[in-house]
Amino acid sequence: MSPRKVLIIAHDLCATAAAVVASFYIRFEAIGLMERREALFTFLPGFIVYAGIVYFLFHLYESKWRFASLPDLMNIFRAATVLAVSLLVLDYVLVAPNVLGQFFFGKITIVLYWILQMVFLGGSRIAYRYFRYTRTRHHARLAEAIPTLILGRAADAEVLLRAIESGAVKKIWPVGILSPSKADQGQAIRGIHVLGGFDSLDRVVNDLEQHGSKIARVIFTPSAFEPEAKPEATLMQARRLGLTVSRLPSLGDGGEVPRLAPVNVEDLLLRPSVKIDYARLETFLKGRSIAVTGGGGSIGSEICDRVSAFGAARLLIIENSEPALHAVLETLATKESKPAISGRIADIRDRQRLFRLMADFKPDIVFHAAALKHVPLLERDWEEGVKTNVFGSVNVADAAAAAGAAAMVMISTDKAIEPVSVLGATKRFAEMYCQSLDADLARRAHPGRRPMRLIAVRFGNVLASTGSVVPKFKAQIDAGGPVTVTDPDMVRYFMTIREACDLVVTAASHALGPGRSDVSVYVLNMGQPVKIVDLAERMIRLAGLEPGRDIDIVFTGVRPGERRREVLFARGEPTVEIGIVGVVAARPVQPSIEAMRGWLAMLDQGLAREEREAIYRVLRDAVPDFQGVAA
Repeated sequence: MSPRKVLIIAHDLCATAAAVVASFYIRFEAIGLMERREALFTFLPGFIVYAGIVYFLFHLYESKWRFASLPDLMNIFRAATVLAVSLLVLDYVLVAPNVLGQFFFGKITIVLYWILQMVFLGGSRIAYRYFRYTRTRHHARLAEAIPTLILGRAADAEVLLRAIESGAVKKIWPVGILSPSKADQGQAIRGIHVLGGFDSLDRVVNDLEQHGSKIARVIFTPSAFEPEAKPEATLMQARRLGLTVSRLPSLGDGGEVPRLAPVNVEDLLLRPSVKIDYARLETFLKGRSIAVTGGGGSIGSEICDRVSAFGAARLLIIENSEPALHAVLETLATKESKPAISGRIADIRDRQRLFRLMADFKPDIVFHAAALKHVPLLERDWEEGVKTNVFGSVNVADAAAAAGAAAMVMISTDKAIEPVSVLGATKRFAEMYCQSLDADLARRAHPGRRPMRLIAVRFGNVLASTGSVVPKFKAQIDAGGPVTVTDPDMVRYFMTIREACDLVVTAASHALGPGRSDVSVYVLNMGQPVKIVDLAERMIRLAGLEPGRDIDIVFTGVRPGERRREVLFARGEPTVEIGIVGVVAARPVQPSIEAMRGWLAMLDQGLAREEREAIYRVLRDAVPDFQGVAA
């Protein structure tokens, strides 16, 4: 037992004794107390022991006083009520009328005791919390603390204020709140006044400066990014005022304590982030052995991080880039939750090495994130796309099956549906191979034995991933522009890296759930697609600049292999609701494994002869709706 808990127990027991004695003194005064002294001191030790047991049952010793709250006061109320009722039973039923001939306590004394007991137990906790609160606020007002405005609804602002009071967020001095809610106007949250709406930012900053509080920072809470709050306009205004802009991540972003972070373009999505059942994912991954191909890439490294956070026992990272592998291993080494991690340099095109690595590691689940993904580059170097995206994926699937894996999850793309590019066609071919192998393994499985599952997860554009438009636009904005967009009507589905990787794990958990699901393609519900030009304008405003005035947007024309709008599901590919919020699945429409292997043999021959037209002919035969033409 810690010294802190011993002190709390000692305090509560002394408070109990004091409440009993004080109630007798108030009721009977000094003379009456002296008359009952001997009986009282005989009764008191046993009652204190009994009170200690009651406090233990109501968990009074488990809460920290500096965070005393209404639930703690309710526990004190319950415990004091139990003790008061016990005195009532003792006085009116068990002892007094039969032994003493009169009531020892009396109803008035018991009511006094009940009130005093709650005051002594609860008051000390509240007083200690207030002491810590004032001390924290005093430290926050020191010279290094930054006068700050909090933006968001009252509930979100209170989360940040509590974090500041507890010391989790340091060097912040909140001087006011701006809320988009009319109900919050004129109110105060934890002593901090709501000074207006978001459109009052300029006025509030000037007013506070005139009163000696020069605002240096604004903090956006999650509700400040709701579309109706017009966060882009507020961001641009804050930048123009020279204010440092930070955000308070939502509780769903993970982390044990609130921490301030920069505002990113992901915060300006026109839809709320998909809510993931993290308890489900932790239950699914805990203790498993996981292999990740392409583990050094933006998607692969995030999958490694999520797998590690959710309690995997072992992690194999396969990566053909030495710097990328080193970077992800160094990052994972700093995490608190560390599975046994093995990083291996290997190319998924090397079939024999991949088989050896998988056989030695024996993964439970394989996440296949290794791929070539840049449309214009693969239109030019089509052979490399076929070697990596088709034959590399086939190698991973076959090696995972040979090693006895329970599941393989292939990372695919929305460009795989009705493809017009080598990237889309090769990804769709790899999807079809995995679906055909999945069906073949199920058909050949022994009765009572669960076959391996092979599934695909289709991504839209992943914000801030390597090679996405976000880092490109950011670099162009930093250089003073212009920002280049291919076409004013170009639209894409967008998701964050965190959403993408949680979707991957969620899909695996469903595929390996009770019973055998007949779906093998999973897609995040990404809402409405976003115009690329709108994204460019948001990023310019995020930098505190005005599109068309400070930074120009230039249209460069659609590139080879691109189309203006992506499709999530193929014609004849029936979608299925699987009972997981934010995720839609589809049943596969695939040829037989024999047909797939026949096309693979023809692709191999075409690569050997470097015949682009032969490769495209096979892809057009195999992949539904592929419209690519060899240049």
